[in-house]
Amino acid sequence: MADQDTTHFGYREVPKQEKAKHVGQVFSSVASRYDLMNDLMSMGIHRLWKRFTIELSSVRPGHRILDIAGGTGDLTMQFADRVGTEGEVVLADINQEMLEVGRDRLIDRGYAGRVDYVQANAECLPFPDNYFNAVSIAFGLRNVTDQNLALREMTRVLKPGGKLLILEFSKPVNPLLNKAYDTYSFTALPLMGRLVAGDSESYQYLAESIRMHPDQETLKGMMEEAGLVQCKYHNMTGGIVALHAGIKP
Repeated sequence: MADQDTTHFGYREVPKQEKAKHVGQVFSSVASRYDLMNDLMSMGIHRLWKRFTIELSSVRPGHRILDIAGGTGDLTMQFADRVGTEGEVVLADINQEMLEVGRDRLIDRGYAGRVDYVQANAECLPFPDNYFNAVSIAFGLRNVTDQNLALREMTRVLKPGGKLLILEFSKPVNPLLNKAYDTYSFTALPLMGRLVAGDSESYQYLAESIRMHPDQETLKGMMEEAGLVQCKYHNMTGGIVALHAGIKP
């Protein structure tokens, strides 16, 4: 168990002030191959998880959306399509390399001028109170040093009635699936990382970080403590991934 001055970086304990640097090194390393690795690791199913997230968001034309840890922009593009020219979409990421990959990708796909890009830490968001209709964070919360602080910040920038969506790896509900998933995560992921991205250590960390992330009920409780109501979660692919949603009262 990490003490007050340390936190988990995968299975290692590191000083809290150093976790962001370590996570940054991981994503700087994998940024250029991030999309390819996502497709390989999930066998393309991540696209369905993200599509469900968009459907549950209830985003409409004219809305303001913040996509935290937006990376290469999968959700950002779909949000931009939903809000139209009257809306506003911000892709935020703490990692400069990931942000640049996302910006280049969105420009290549015709989203120039339709999305704002902000390098930001989820623990201290540079946005006013009560600003966004929806905030999303997909596969990013487990990399945040102080998750409770980040949840409070995401709640702060939401408008009353706004929705927070957290798409994240979680705990498989079936013990047999859990065992198979463990085997896959700790053998196949580092191997794919080495062969495709030339970096097995980063994918070893990603596998470990998934195991250290709060389970479904724990995260739901954390969202409630941050001030959200009507918090619920939807297990996908047997609980390998869960989509949590909550409303700001």
